[in-house]
Amino acid sequence: MRPLHLVVMAASLAAAQEATPQATLKLSLKRAVEIALTPEGSPRVALAMESVKQSQEQAREAKSAFLPTIDGAVQEQSETVNLKSYGITFPSVPGFTFSTFVGPFGLFDARASAQQSIFSFSDIRKYKAAKMAASASNADLNTTRDQVSDQVARAYLASLRADAALESARADVDLSTALLRLAQQQKDAGTGTGIEVTRAQVQLANDQQKLLVADNDRRRAVLQLLRAMGLNLDANVELSDKLAYAEVNVATLEASLTEARSQRTELKAQQQHEEVARLNYGSVTAERLPSAAAFGNYGAIGTAIDSSRATRDVGVELKVPIFDGLRREARIAESLSQYRQEKTRTRDLEQQIELDVRLALDSFRSAKAQVQTAEDGLTLAQNEVAQAERRYQAGVTNSIEVTDAQTRLDRARDNRIAALYNYNLARIDLATATGTITEYVNQ
Repeated sequence: MRPLHLVVMAASLAAAQEATPQATLKLSLKRAVEIALTPEGSPRVALAMESVKQSQEQAREAKSAFLPTIDGAVQEQSETVNLKSYGITFPSVPGFTFSTFVGPFGLFDARASAQQSIFSFSDIRKYKAAKMAASASNADLNTTRDQVSDQVARAYLASLRADAALESARADVDLSTALLRLAQQQKDAGTGTGIEVTRAQVQLANDQQKLLVADNDRRRAVLQLLRAMGLNLDANVELSDKLAYAEVNVATLEASLTEARSQRTELKAQQQHEEVARLNYGSVTAERLPSAAAFGNYGAIGTAIDSSRATRDVGVELKVPIFDGLRREARIAESLSQYRQEKTRTRDLEQQIELDVRLALDSFRSAKAQVQTAEDGLTLAQNEVAQAERRYQAGVTNSIEVTDAQTRLDRARDNRIAALYNYNLARIDLATATGTITEYVNQ
């Protein structure tokens, strides 16, 4: 996102967080995902951003191996020395003893020291691994963004389904109320019976119960959406979209697999993690090679500040590893095992991606056929209710036929809602499987 866009979304999020229970937050799918992807939104995104910062600092720390290390120290002390501890003895003279203790005397030393690595193949590999790890953290952040987008899209779709179910339940109550009124009119006119009024009252009570359940399900779905977005749970939400069917063209299996292998952020991140493991293995192996470093120090030393004299020490060190108790070999074996594990994870993820794409395509085709069947069934059920109502009003039949038709209409409405939900869920699954969930939520 561009910085200005982040500022705008953060302001929108802050306004949403401060929303009172009476305020209404209007949400589209795109806006819901944008809010969730801000640092103040989903905690998963915020944590992934912090991981990126940590990996960047670790790369800086690895780079410090190529920069000089400079230290400064000032020391002043008073000491005594036993010359015997240095192997210095004096000849014995009859009647006279030489003391082997010298002092106390003062010692002042002010010194700056520096050390610079000249060449270390292991440090070079470690720095490359740290840079690749930082790049992998960025890929992990993109993976987290896609996962959060998928989570919010599913929660938003579940809320749309709950809205549609609530709307259907209200329509059922309206229809039952109208049929109860008609049954009462038929009874008052002498063409109906009390049992038909009672039957209509029972149907209305059932539909009212269904309405209560649908209203509770809607509240639960919205709470899940707010939780996925990272918003306060006391905000009222109004969804700007409706559960509907949108015709889309789906690519072939081969094209979808190719797109998934190139777009899935999880695969990109895993490939980079595998490269990090390879570089770490190389860095540990390179510890067997010689390394070179330069060192030096410069300062003044004497019995006091005013009597100190400048001294220096400059040199080059060549370090050749010989034997460290087999610790290096153990680290090499461990890093090689980690590298093999990452390669195995990469192969497993590639197979999982192929499975995701195949399942998503199958689900999409099935859900598309379900929508058409459900639409036809709803149209037939609506016609049946209309015909049964006209027949009942004309006195040709009783209310049982109307109640049966009404029950089938309820089922047809539920089937349509389920079919539309499955279809849109299949679109989300396919977008996630092919790595195009960002394009899906922004369309």
